[in-house]
Amino acid sequence: MPSIFRTPLAAVLGLALTFGLVACTDSGRSASDDSSPSLDSAGLSELPQGDDPVDLDPADFTADIDNPYFPLVPGTRLTFREIDEEGKKLQVVVIVTRETKKIANGITARVVRDTVTKDGEIIEDTFDWYAQDSDGNVWYMGEDTAEFENGKIKTKKGSFEAGVDGALPGIIMPADPQPGLTYREEYYKGEAEDNGEVLSTDEMADVPFGHFDGMLLTKETITIEPDVLEYKLWAKGVGVVLVLGISGGGGREELVKKDTAPPTAGTGPLGAPNP
Repeated sequence: MPSIFRTPLAAVLGLALTFGLVACTDSGRSASDDSSPSLDSAGLSELPQGDDPVDLDPADFTADIDNPYFPLVPGTRLTFREIDEEGKKLQVVVIVTRETKKIANGITARVVRDTVTKDGEIIEDTFDWYAQDSDGNVWYMGEDTAEFENGKIKTKKGSFEAGVDGALPGIIMPADPQPGLTYREEYYKGEAEDNGEVLSTDEMADVPFGHFDGMLLTKETITIEPDVLEYKLWAKGVGVVLVLGISGGGGREELVKKDTAPPTAGTGPLGAPNP
């Protein structure tokens, strides 16, 4: 579904910025066969699309992720403020834990915890799993997610693990993002079918954490929710710093603080380790 980036879209986004939508964070190698990612004549990686099968060798992956646009340094804590589509104010805390998880497909991934709270109460808690191949592509291996209501789990819809029940890994950040590059972010039929597209590598934005330029702009869509459209702006050395829900719900999420959190003991509400 993603289309190649065209100049008019940049103009549209520019208008959005003007009118206030934006106020201006050991390597391995992916095995290759006829159905696996390859290189096209332009030198761009043909990353997986839709339900494309992939043949990945666990020995070619690492949980130590240093992609410039998506570095995952254990102990890093990113705090975001979010205003959802209903105008409610939320806080999102993303922690790169020191824990790893062996995924069903045999790949060892970094565990990243993403917790959303409203007035100090957890409303969503997710443990995401990422691994990087030798080319520098960061793969999304799945998530254990839960939504809460009155302190109790309401639903775990959307949870999936690559290699279980037909679920496939996808790309969360390409090694060499170039305008026009498209890719599957995740695939679990009927549950998680997200897609990404690189629009630009020369954007800028102001968020509470600071001013950034030379940023990566990506477009995200969901095959099973065709009305949903989201833009993300990524800064080198930090990762995502601004998220804009353009269509189909969603709001505005911006980076407020980045620091290093010491390791703690115990388990989180989903039974997974705290950082």
